[in-house]
Amino acid sequence: MKAKPLKDLSRLCIHTITTRPLDIESAAEKYASLGIRGITVWRDAFGTHGPRQAGKIIRRSGLEAVSLCRGGFFPSVDPGTRKLAIADNLKALEEASELEAPMLVLVCGADPRQSPETSREQIRAGIEAILPSAGNLGVKLAIEPLHPLYADTRSAINTMKQANDMAGYFDSPWLGVAVDVYHVWWDEDLQREIARCGDNNNLFAFHICDWKVPTGDILFDRGLMGEGCIDIPQIRGWIEKAGFEGFNEVEIFSEIYWKTDQDDFLNRITRAYLEHT
Repeated sequence: MKAKPLKDLSRLCIHTITTRPLDIESAAEKYASLGIRGITVWRDAFGTHGPRQAGKIIRRSGLEAVSLCRGGFFPSVDPGTRKLAIADNLKALEEASELEAPMLVLVCGADPRQSPETSREQIRAGIEAILPSAGNLGVKLAIEPLHPLYADTRSAINTMKQANDMAGYFDSPWLGVAVDVYHVWWDEDLQREIARCGDNNNLFAFHICDWKVPTGDILFDRGLMGEGCIDIPQIRGWIEKAGFEGFNEVEIFSEIYWKTDQDDFLNRITRAYLEHT
C-alpha cells in the first residue's frame, strides 16, 4: 500500500550535505523561503559559527533543527582509536544539545581488519558508553543501517534487523533507528522490520533520495526522488503505518548536483518531493 500523495512541504526537511556549497546562513534562508520546515545539520556545516550560533540562525529563519549528523564510527582494531571515537561522539552529543537538535544520527562504522561481528561488538560498546550522556542531554541516538557495500569501513550495521536488534539490546527510549531508503530499499525484510520499529516505538528518522540506474558512484551519485528505482511512496506508506509522524529528510550526496545552481536544485527537490515521495 502506497502512501497518500503529499500536498505541501510541511514535513520536508533537507540535510545541509544535500546543498553542500551553501553555508548555514544561506541554507537556512533558502530552505525557509521555499516553505521547507526542517533542517538536519551536518557537523561540517557549522563553519565558524559553532553549534549554538547555528541553532540561533536556524530558529531565526523559522526552521526546526531535526537532527545532527553524524556520530558513530566506533570500531577499530586500535583501542586508542576506539577511545577517541567515544570522545568525539560525546562531543557530538554536546553539539546537538547546543544546536537544540533532538537527535544525533549514528553511522556506526566498521574496520576491515577485523570481522563484522567484532565491529558490531565494538559498536555496542560505543553506544553503551555514550547512551547515559544522550539521556542526560535529552538527545536521541538513531542507528542508521548502511547498504552492505559500505560494510568494509563505514558500517557493520547493514540491515534493518541488525539495527533493530542493536536498539532492542539496550531497550532505551533514547536509542532507535533511522531509515534511509538509499541503504535499505533492497531488503526483503524491510516492511516487517519497519513494522517492528513501530511496535518498539523506536522509528526516529526517515531519509529519502533515489538509487540511480546505473549508479556512477556508490557514495556521490545519489538521485532526486523519482530519478531511480526506489519505490519511495511504498516505503513511506510502511513508515507511516508504523506510526511515524516526523519529517521526510532529503539527503542527497551528489557531485553532480553540488556543481549546479543551488536555487534551481532546491526547486527541483521540492517538485520531486511532492511528485515522487
